[in-house]
Amino acid sequence: MFAWLFMRLSGVVLVVLIFGHLFVNLMVGEGIHAIDFGFVAGKWADPFWQVWDLAMLWLAMLHGTNGVRTIINDYAERDSTRLWLKVVLFAAATVIVVLGTLVIFTFDPCPVVNGAQLPGGFSPLIGRLFTARVQECRREHLILPAR
Repeated sequence: MFAWLFMRLSGVVLVVLIFGHLFVNLMVGEGIHAIDFGFVAGKWADPFWQVWDLAMLWLAMLHGTNGVRTIINDYAERDSTRLWLKVVLFAAATVIVVLGTLVIFTFDPCPVVNGAQLPGGFSPLIGRLFTARVQECRREHLILPAR
């Protein structure tokens, strides 16, 4: 009963959140031509838009995960198949929600490392994954000595 009610209520709230998101991004100001890094950075500097996007992320993921869970329950015939499909589904949903939440709340359009400002959009966390690009960025901007 709870899942059924959640799907209806989250669906209604998602319609409002998504159409509000589309209206602000596409209709207000210069429309689609204004959407760039600076536009997103400006939006996420306001806690209202952080909460708006967080609610949209969480509700969309929970709504979609619950829908796929229902499909798995309806069509997976073996219990072991059903179990593993749900484990993968819940793990993927958890990773996406956690990473999305971290991005929304830790986004910094002008990061500073060791007193030097990095180019916009550069993240030291992501940089660890792309070591060659980090070293190139360090050499170009003389941020840290290359190793």
